[in-house]
Amino acid sequence: MVGATASGKSALSLEVARLRPGTELVSMDSMAIYRGMDIGTASPTAAERAEVRTHLLDLVDPSEEFSVSMFQKAARNTLDDLAVRSCRAVLVGGTGLHVRAVVDDLEIPGQWEEVRASLEVEPDTVVLHDRLSELDPVAAVRMEPTNRRRVIRALEVSIGSGRPFSSFGPGLEAYPPSPFTQIGLRVDREVLDRRIAERYRRQLDDGFLDEVRRLVDLPGGPSRSAAQALGYRELLSHLRGECTLDGAIGEAISATRQFARRQERWFRRDPRIEWLDVADDPLVVLDQVLERFDATGPRT
Repeated sequence: MVGATASGKSALSLEVARLRPGTELVSMDSMAIYRGMDIGTASPTAAERAEVRTHLLDLVDPSEEFSVSMFQKAARNTLDDLAVRSCRAVLVGGTGLHVRAVVDDLEIPGQWEEVRASLEVEPDTVVLHDRLSELDPVAAVRMEPTNRRRVIRALEVSIGSGRPFSSFGPGLEAYPPSPFTQIGLRVDREVLDRRIAERYRRQLDDGFLDEVRRLVDLPGGPSRSAAQALGYRELLSHLRGECTLDGAIGEAISATRQFARRQERWFRRDPRIEWLDVADDPLVVLDQVLERFDATGPRT
């Protein structure tokens, strides 16, 4: 089950699992894998986890990096375990690359930290993109010349592996047949924007700022990936004295709304996803989801 952040995926998937005994949830959230980052990632509460088992949460400490390939391996192991126990799975989350890694069993290249470090020295991303155009023109045309993270990753793989980044599998532009039934939740943007702001207010009331303070106090602090999580990044800036709390939350709301737009664009490219329109209450489509769930095989 996919869709933009705050679209109601978690609530709907939890209700599906409640109504279909023997069903467990598998989180597809790249940040929920970090321990102690439950509030800001809107992870299931302790009571919800006690009621319905949810996998791929709290896998590593925030000081650790956790690559897509590591996530993919953990997801494979989880799904294999569920199959052995004859349990059904609902994969739920909005991190597009992680969803594709699992749904399409992507071939994910390794990491070459020394190569990446040497590339990071170059401050001009367009210069790096020009270099990528020479090494892997196919990959270069697939990304914006200013998308530094993607450009550096493509160069890292092309240089480190000795083969073009674009040669690893069919790529994200291909949508082959999959054993997974994919359902997407579509929410009106005005409603989604409001829900994002309301969720941040609830998270602050629940102790989000204290959660971020605990991350700062960890030995080594949060990893590069954990520190970039939406909401955490802005509150970390506030704790460093760079902005007010209201300013940080305002920035977080704006960034999260932009992220939601990117999620929508990412998932809309996948023709295999069936979209269901929801308003304030995602449970309005519960019967439709259950109908599709009952008609599918062991993986949804």
